[in-house]
Amino acid sequence: MTTTIDGIDGLKKVVGDHLGYSEWHEVTQEQVNRFAEATGDHQWIHVDVERAKAGPFGGPIAHGYLTLSLTPALLDEVLHVSGVAMGINYGLNKLRFPSPVPVGSKVRAGATVAEVEDVAGGVQVALAVTFEIEGGAKPACVAEVLFRYYS
Repeated sequence: MTTTIDGIDGLKKVVGDHLGYSEWHEVTQEQVNRFAEATGDHQWIHVDVERAKAGPFGGPIAHGYLTLSLTPALLDEVLHVSGVAMGINYGLNKLRFPSPVPVGSKVRAGATVAEVEDVAGGVQVALAVTFEIEGGAKPACVAEVLFRYYS
């Protein structure tokens, strides 16, 4: 279920709040292969299914940056900010990939508003985002992502 926050003042009121989770999304080999084509990262652990079966993870894994690239789509299921003229992706403060994402597994994202800071014409919001693997003991990705919202 998407959390809707009304405008810049609403964002300031939810600092420290966990906003919820996205749905679970399966990471497919086709998706991994398309990401490899788009980025030029054709490392065998991602795209050579047979070789990866004999590798350290027992099969192919998603690129860490593929997991991170799911941020906009999965956060769209978690958060909607109304009453702003525009929101933009501003970058990252922190990023780690504690656990690989095996192809065929499902991931979801959860988000907490870590900080809201005034900037010219709006606010900068730091979201603590954690990508979980269904049934996994450790997260696949933890990131502090930055968005700017302008009134």
